Amino acid sequence: MRDPYEVLGVARDASQDQIKKAYRKLAKQLHPDTHPGDTKVEDRFKQVSAAYAILSDPEMRQRYDRGEVDASGQERPQWRFRQPHGADAGAGGFAGGFNVEDILGDLFGGRFGAGRGAMRARGRDVSYTVRIGFEESARGGKRRVTLGGGRSLDVAIPEGIEDGQSIRLKGQGEPGIGGGPAGDALIRVQVEPHPVFTRDGSNLRMELPVTLAEAVVGAKVEVPTLDGPVTMTVPAGSNTGDTLRLRGKGIRRRGASGRGDQYVRLKVVLPRKPDDELGTFVRDWAQRHPYKVR
Repeated sequence: MRDPYEVLGVARDASQDQIKKAYRKLAKQLHPDTHPGDTKVEDRFKQVSAAYAILSDPEMRQRYDRGEVDASGQERPQWRFRQPHGADAGAGGFAGGFNVEDILGDLFGGRFGAGRGAMRARGRDVSYTVRIGFEESARGGKRRVTLGGGRSLDVAIPEGIEDGQSIRLKGQGEPGIGGGPAGDALIRVQVEPHPVFTRDGSNLRMELPVTLAEAVVGAKVEVPTLDGPVTMTVPAGSNTGDTLRLRGKGIRRRGASGRGDQYVRLKVVLPRKPDDELGTFVRDWAQRHPYKVR
């Protein structure tokens, strides 16, 4: 991977605020949703996100600057050098324990000296993105994901997963070097918006239109939930902005028991074309019952 400073276009002494601003600007320009089907832009977006993951974490940034991790955040492989068996170390050896095969292996991808003290390193992690529906994120499920090399896996979607969270698949990344362990596959989840619900942690929020009569005199109305429609009581004298709660109709709390709640915000809607009778009634009523709202 390229140097993360170069990817984000910032100096090595850039402040965290400058790094954040550079990332936001690039992420907005390169987001896959604004370039559907453009794999080059998607790859660039992944590079920018990976670079920001390194530089936005002060500790990880320091480790990268010190050369302890590479541009993907992986530990840099530690080379092992064989001790010489003789005064001059024999063919390929150096006094002090260095071995020419190991050095050449560093230059040529570890191909020299394979099986004879060659480098062992963990494979790189790889990242993928999967889009799921809002209800699937709430209930959980399974989704088939195609990994590198055409491999397909059925990935379990945890109940209650949120947009932007990742699922780690151990050992499904790039193969290790010299017999080292394989890296992991990180499946980043993008949750599609819902036409009715928005998520607030483990709670759900929605807006429910009600008629003038339902708001003034009260009514029992049908309300959608993730489990299907339920009947809810609108109290008499309700107004736009009043919020009612349906207990336990939200999303299951990850790592805890029970579900969140569903909050229903009322919105009083008048007829599109009020008739003369309604207009006359309201005018007469307003003259007898004036009140201030501003």
